[in-house]
Amino acid sequence: MDLIRIILAVILPPLGVFLQVGLGKHFWLNILLTILGYIPGIVHAVWIIAKTPERA
Repeated sequence: MDLIRIILAVILPPLGVFLQVGLGKHFWLNILLTILGYIPGIVHAVWIIAKTPERA
């Protein structure tokens, strides 16, 4: 499942973060980073997906 989230994070970074952690501070930070620059949004999304365990 993480592979699918990472692929989605490359296409649309906030979507990958949302699927991993939901609506929270990381989601809003990722939207801001994506607006400021697409690459920082991707890096943050992949980092969050790799670091955070799956929600039950």
